[in-house]
Amino acid sequence: MDIILKENIEGLGYASDLVTVKAGFGRNFLIPTGKAILATESAKKVREENLRQRAHKEAKIVAEAKGFATKLEAMAIKIGAKVGESGKIFGSVNTIQLAEAINTLGVAVDRKNISIINEPIKNIGSYEAKIKFHKEVESTISFEVIGE
Repeated sequence: MDIILKENIEGLGYASDLVTVKAGFGRNFLIPTGKAILATESAKKVREENLRQRAHKEAKIVAEAKGFATKLEAMAIKIGAKVGESGKIFGSVNTIQLAEAINTLGVAVDRKNISIINEPIKNIGSYEAKIKFHKEVESTISFEVIGE
């Protein structure tokens, strides 16, 4: 069954993508919840026209996202955490703390677009995370967890 996505769905595709899914998944979940529409001939023509009109705006957005990615890769990101005597963190560092630290540096990032590579973080040290700024722009940044 061919459908056109109305929003980004992880593992399936991005908004305005034409994807093929199993009939039950499309009919019973995606279409009733408003996450997709059936890919009829008229819907495909509307999608193509929307993509054509959005192409110029999309180029600006991609350039801006690449600028954010290079800016963030050059920054030193430090996250403070409470530490016990053995060097272990009380709790763990997650994407929420990382997103807050990045936002304080002046780059707006949603925590849902961050994935920490070696999760969970329970010790002090240097770590890496992947950030999706756009569906075409993904960056790997390094950050440091320090004790408070």
